[in-house]
Amino acid sequence: MGVRIRRAQESDRDLVVGLLDAAFMDDPVSGWVLPGEEYRRARHARLMGVFTDVTYEEGFIDLAEDGSAAALWVDVPAEPHRSEDGDAGEGGEDEAVQVRLAVDPDNERVEQIARWTSEIHPAGRAHAYLWMIGVAPDRQGEGLGTALMAPVLERCDREGLPAYLEASNPRSRALYERLGFVFTGTALDLPDGPSLWPMWREPQQP
Repeated sequence: MGVRIRRAQESDRDLVVGLLDAAFMDDPVSGWVLPGEEYRRARHARLMGVFTDVTYEEGFIDLAEDGSAAALWVDVPAEPHRSEDGDAGEGGEDEAVQVRLAVDPDNERVEQIARWTSEIHPAGRAHAYLWMIGVAPDRQGEGLGTALMAPVLERCDREGLPAYLEASNPRSRALYERLGFVFTGTALDLPDGPSLWPMWREPQQP
């Protein structure tokens, strides 16, 4: 489908955060990290804001021109930015702790999910990481997510670059499989909660 895509600017931050907030409010992983509807509605946008800010700093955000969908990408180098045991950041805490402090200092699950997803993230090969892709709830099922991912996956194929993501529900996993992603074989099963499926995509030949 013909989706006009542009690179999000800093001035688009509120738009991106609002879009992700709406798109992931009922996601199983969001429900585990922020249990209870009232509590989740009070804190969820903060979590999406942290993800958005980190992506602005370390990667880029592709945005449908009509504001209906956004994809958060980070180009990950072959060598990690920090040691495997997690170096402290400038403020003296590692990144997982910083996320918890920014979202809700009393919620250990915010820190746990950040730490666990970091631990399962593949290392040793440069790749494009699709951190999140969100589509407005009233526009889901129209193929916007696929259209938004296409330019980056095409670049990956041209440059011989793999891609990686974590699928947070069976529907998205099936979509990613159609785009060439393969489940790595070990899911992240959240305690008394849903699963995340790490998925890897080797560059495709035309």
